[in-house]
Amino acid sequence: MDITKTIQSKIEQTDFDNLSFGKCFSDHMFSISFKNNEWQKPEILPYGPLSLNPGTHVFHYGQAIFEGMKAYKNEQGETLLFRPQENIKRLNRSADRLCMPRIDEAIFMQGLTTLLEIDRDWIPQSDSMSLYIRPFMIADSEFIRATPANEFKFMIITSPTSTYYAGKTNLKIEQKYARSVVGGTGFAKAAGNYAAAFAPTKKVQNEGFTQIIWTDALSHEYIEECGTMNIMFRIDDKIITPKLSESILGGITRDSIITIAKQKDIEVEERRISVSEIIEHYNNGRLKEAFGVGTAVTINPIDSITFNDTVINIEEINENSYATVLKSELLGIQYGKIEDVNGWIFKL
Repeated sequence: MDITKTIQSKIEQTDFDNLSFGKCFSDHMFSISFKNNEWQKPEILPYGPLSLNPGTHVFHYGQAIFEGMKAYKNEQGETLLFRPQENIKRLNRSADRLCMPRIDEAIFMQGLTTLLEIDRDWIPQSDSMSLYIRPFMIADSEFIRATPANEFKFMIITSPTSTYYAGKTNLKIEQKYARSVVGGTGFAKAAGNYAAAFAPTKKVQNEGFTQIIWTDALSHEYIEECGTMNIMFRIDDKIITPKLSESILGGITRDSIITIAKQKDIEVEERRISVSEIIEHYNNGRLKEAFGVGTAVTINPIDSITFNDTVINIEEINENSYATVLKSELLGIQYGKIEDVNGWIFKL
């Protein structure tokens, strides 16, 4: 691997007490190109601009995928990764769907661990902060013919971060637009999925809401996701969450929360959930909590859900709420404070 280090680090000019999610980047990045049907020699170089011609394939046909993960520091200052193999698996599922080459686990892990060793000072030593990691792949062949590219670039960049959402989370149930459809790319982390969601999301934000609750594209009767998160509801003492399908992204945080909940003897049901069911549970006093789960937010409690003229106001969480207990457990594992009985932590 070729390594070129930056001449001057930006870390001294970085205000770690006032981080805005995804706007501050560390000193270096990992890069490797795919040409002639094989991955070339990897390199680490200073974070900076890419040189791409106007005819580069990704600009015209959207062959682009990405992942989201985090690095943490424990009390001993050691760097911890949370279930990185699951990110590799999901990245490769996305690559298959978008007709892109798979990345070898060895290449991924070598690039990631070397990058984190070089930029280890960018990983905050704090229980409320972490280093967000963004692996991504783009098609960088130069042609504007509507066929799959044959050259690609895989990269990893990192960004120190704190809270993703700030303030209350008030959601509106979407009844016109769809995030994804069965048979589409909804299960993949394709860049275009997010671009297509921006306009309807901006619309509800202009109405005063935080995000959208996405429903199925066919009938808009069944709940699928919550903004960029998976969604869970507590009905009495049971958690229900939409069952994974081709139109729902399988979150690693989602899977982890389900595992932890079951280990705490909390019943979890993965199944179709209708909007009318949630309204009925609310009217009957059975809806106790609702929360989004994802890498960026871990667990984000939902304050209200609006459907037409119906507003579901959910009680504020407390120290005994499922959201609090499960988030505390997951963060404890990720920061190395709680025993990892599931073998999820990768220590550098």
